[in-house]
Amino acid sequence: MTTTDDLLPSGTRRIECMEMRGITKRFPGVLANDRIDFDVCSGEVHALLGENGAGKSTLMKILYGLQPPDEGEICLNGEVVAIHSPADAIRLGIGMIHQHFMLVPTLTVTENVALGLKSSRGVRTDLDRVAARIHELAALYGLQVDTDAYVWQLSVGQQQRVEIIKALYRGAALLILDEPTAVLTPQEVDEFFVTLQQMKRDGHALIFISHKLHEVLQLSERVTVLRDGRAIGTQSTKGATKQGLAEMMVGRPLAAQPKKAALETHEIRLKVQDVHAQNDQERPALRGVTFDVRGGEIVGLAGVSGNGQRELAEVVAGLRPVTQGEIALGGRTVTGQSPRSIMALGLSYIPEERMRDGMIRDFTVAENVILREFDQPPYARAGFLNRGSIRQTSRRLVSEFNVKTPSLETPAKSLSGGNIQKLILARELSRKPQVIIAAQPTRGLDIGATEYVHARLLEQRQTGAATLLISEDLDEVLALSDRILVIFEGRIMGDVPRAEATPEKLGLLMAGVEQAA
Repeated sequence: MTTTDDLLPSGTRRIECMEMRGITKRFPGVLANDRIDFDVCSGEVHALLGENGAGKSTLMKILYGLQPPDEGEICLNGEVVAIHSPADAIRLGIGMIHQHFMLVPTLTVTENVALGLKSSRGVRTDLDRVAARIHELAALYGLQVDTDAYVWQLSVGQQQRVEIIKALYRGAALLILDEPTAVLTPQEVDEFFVTLQQMKRDGHALIFISHKLHEVLQLSERVTVLRDGRAIGTQSTKGATKQGLAEMMVGRPLAAQPKKAALETHEIRLKVQDVHAQNDQERPALRGVTFDVRGGEIVGLAGVSGNGQRELAEVVAGLRPVTQGEIALGGRTVTGQSPRSIMALGLSYIPEERMRDGMIRDFTVAENVILREFDQPPYARAGFLNRGSIRQTSRRLVSEFNVKTPSLETPAKSLSGGNIQKLILARELSRKPQVIIAAQPTRGLDIGATEYVHARLLEQRQTGAATLLISEDLDEVLALSDRILVIFEGRIMGDVPRAEATPEKLGLLMAGVEQAA
């Protein structure tokens, strides 16, 4: 019999303990999960760590009913349960907050929460009752939202609140949080953690997946590390360190963060003056952007996703037209020129969408290495490819940049995300660039691959290249940059020297507050 004590404040049945026992999942040629045990209890945050491909996503998809296990069982409060679909998971009190929100932009907050649920009034809608319940949950967990606002009108942080309310409305007592802070400002992260602490106090069980180790240590009571499909260990976060957890994840000692040499700047290599541009929907994306980057410095561009970062990278690379303003590379105006012409002047471009814009999926590793200069000596002569020269260069760069590939003839689409990024770095940085545009260079990469990319960018800084680092990872921006620009709604809100930059100051600028303290 369910008693009042068995219920969470939202009226949901409490999950005292969830256990996954001996979970095994095989795909062709891959053992994704190998007899994994994992559990989480009421009132606890249990973090799940691991490199890309370690098996975290597969394990959570099994828990949420998106994939069936080949072996093993799931128990709730000591009873074995069958979870064949997300509907089964939701019925049992399990919810999932995805990294990419599952909301309909053209519907209101209330309509999104009610979507897919039966009305209490039959064929008539009961949005007024849904809105009233949303207000109750919002007040209980500090998740203030405008129930009548359309989702497209909300900030990323507000959209995340809607996702959490949506899960709670459906009775989630256990929440899976997949990289929940990846697109939040520091202030939004603080507010989000307050909400999670309240949920924990009220008896929810929370599974927290993140690459940000300081957040794991701050929020969770326990952490389980996966590596190559196996659970390496579970430990209390009390006394744990970022270095120790990182080494558990990668299975080897990690080098310290590469030391930045003293800043030696040269002449201005990249100058952007009053640039305006539109997005794919032909709406203003850049509104008078002005800045410069000197040789020998890394200038970071910080901002919440969707504030013009992608459009800025593309206009500099010649991939998107400028509607107003001027871009100069090495003192020469390149506004309106083709990407090929801009690259010939010394620009290397590491794109945000590596699979779409960084390479040709069906081309081999070797073919992707020479993609920029395939028609020039020594790779081509008299209109014919010089296969020997292509193999020699490709072999050298694959070795130098530690690209793990079965062969030079392997299609690029067969490589892991980290190795694809290394392949792009090999091609772009071997050209001895004057200017580098590095857009989200470590997005989706694990700790080992991220460490490698950072070291390579710092090497280029020492050779005198001017680097514009565009990243939504504030830790990355702070670690690598000499100066930090902050973009909000297509405008540069501030140009902050690294010595003066703090997460709080940058977070205010990222939220559009011009006069940051």
